[in-house]
Amino acid sequence: MPRGRRGGRVSALEGCREEEAPPAADAVPSVLWASGQQPESAAELILLRGIFEIRRDSCDVVLSERALRWQPIQPERPTGDSKYNFLHKEEFIELKDIFSVKLKRRYSVKQQRSGTLLGITLFICLKKEQNKLKDSTLDLINLSEDHCDVWFRQFKKILAGFSDRPKSLKIVLNPQSHKKEATQVYYEKVEPLLKIAGIKTDVTGSTNVLAHSLHGISHVVTATLHIIMGHIQPVDVCTFSTTGKFLRFGFSAMFGFGGRALALAEKHRWMSPNQRMDFAVIKALAKLKPEECEISFLPVNDPQDLGERRAQGSLKSDCNDQWQMIQGQFLNVSIMAIPCLCSVAPRGLAPNTRLNNGSMALIISRNASRPEFIKHLKRYASVKNQFNFPFVETYTVEEVKVHPRSNSSGHNPEEDDVPHETATGSSFPWNVDGDLMEVASEVHVRVHPRLINLYGKSMEETNDSEVTCSCL
Repeated sequence: MPRGRRGGRVSALEGCREEEAPPAADAVPSVLWASGQQPESAAELILLRGIFEIRRDSCDVVLSERALRWQPIQPERPTGDSKYNFLHKEEFIELKDIFSVKLKRRYSVKQQRSGTLLGITLFICLKKEQNKLKDSTLDLINLSEDHCDVWFRQFKKILAGFSDRPKSLKIVLNPQSHKKEATQVYYEKVEPLLKIAGIKTDVTGSTNVLAHSLHGISHVVTATLHIIMGHIQPVDVCTFSTTGKFLRFGFSAMFGFGGRALALAEKHRWMSPNQRMDFAVIKALAKLKPEECEISFLPVNDPQDLGERRAQGSLKSDCNDQWQMIQGQFLNVSIMAIPCLCSVAPRGLAPNTRLNNGSMALIISRNASRPEFIKHLKRYASVKNQFNFPFVETYTVEEVKVHPRSNSSGHNPEEDDVPHETATGSSFPWNVDGDLMEVASEVHVRVHPRLINLYGKSMEETNDSEVTCSCL
């Protein structure tokens, strides 16, 4: 196989010629481009060069280490028409944005197995507005079996080199979510993309509370493409325990109003999800009462120092770290290791924390009038500071202990929102990632930095969402 100048490798296929390798596309965003000039970078190794028809134009196509480039082949214009030349600038896509390649064939009724070869189809992941991803295709038309086979095998080799991309997945579906349409959404929108990407799946009965915080939006195709493309995001995880007994892992928790609203919703599961949550929030507000409790926490003065200390294996607090304690009546206590973005809170229920900064946000709402507390809740839907109320306090912490006073709530046992009785007395409802957790004694919450890796990508700050929901 001959070599081009600067060590560029070219194929010995029809229409190939030795030529200088095009520069790389490092500095160019990951979308399909029609660029007015070449991206500036060092020369790349050319893997293949040949002729394909793309969008009805016969094109000179170059496959290098990082990108696929093409330009229409046009006859020379003696007048040197600059406008004509501008309309035929080079286009390219980066190889990291390709997630599958297939041979394109035309099938007839008599050709059930091997139809007439038309060329190669590339499946591409494109980035749209507001962190949304979209799948697209690019057809490289050429009727030569040998020509397409060489290119097809080279594309497959390139895709096999992306080691972070999954080969098989365990899919967990919640049949009750999305108005009980989750299964239909999966088989119509998710499974086809996974099949195209060649990912084997095993499907079974739950949901992912992290989707919005990971991707910035609730969009099933975006979540699927993040998985297919192998986008990995480390995430902090919390442990919940009581009197030395481990309870569960989680990412966010609410005690008080948030816990009681969820407990009410769970008692009305015969309603649709949106209806029962709206009903529960309204009823919890109507019966709004504070919880008498004691809250101890270990503050983080320097989150960066905490991360470095944990990275060095020092999982216990330093001797100089001092626990702080506050007590009184509280309407709601939120403990969150992730921003908890949702459509009702576009900036997040805890906008000052991140997915993996090694700390938790402790947000405390002391006793206040019902109208003032409702104002605080409504503020989450705006860009204003939802914590700018005299009864709201925020802390950055690495550990929290919440010790409720069992005889303080004063609820009538006949009321719907009373906690269940246990052998040790009243149990208090907690909302942990949207799941009800009932505990009769103190709960100890601790953050574990970057404990797990999830499929997703660091999201940018997003604008206010126009969608509304009741996700408190």
